Amino acid sequence: MKRKPVNPWSWSLNVGYNQAEILEGLNRQLICSGQTSVDAEGNPQHPENMRSQITLSLDNLESVLNAADMGLANITRLNIYTTDVDEAMKHFDVLGARFGRADAAPPMTLLGVTRLAIPELMFEIEATAAD
Repeated sequence: MKRKPVNPWSWSLNVGYNQAEILEGLNRQLICSGQTSVDAEGNPQHPENMRSQITLSLDNLESVLNAADMGLANITRLNIYTTDVDEAMKHFDVLGARFGRADAAPPMTLLGVTRLAIPELMFEIEATAAD
């Protein structure tokens, strides 16, 4: 897969994402459900700790990607949902560190929501990936 960033403005690069990407030569596409801060049995973890919820959500996303023989560098789109945008933004360095190591800056959207499916959860990350 070949990726070409499209950034008519550079401001989004300062916070770790491209405005768009042109993808060429795709073989497979993976549509991931939203990943949250739950254990292997689906039990919510880290109530009231945004940083830990973001970290576990990313761990879970990477587990799904790895099961499909993909990684963070394969992500072509992110949708992030949070019950507290300001608190999530304080911990976006967690995402930056993970995606930075993968040399990836996929287009993303961050949305504030009233609540997630499980009330204790504050953060959910949904991804599309391709190779």
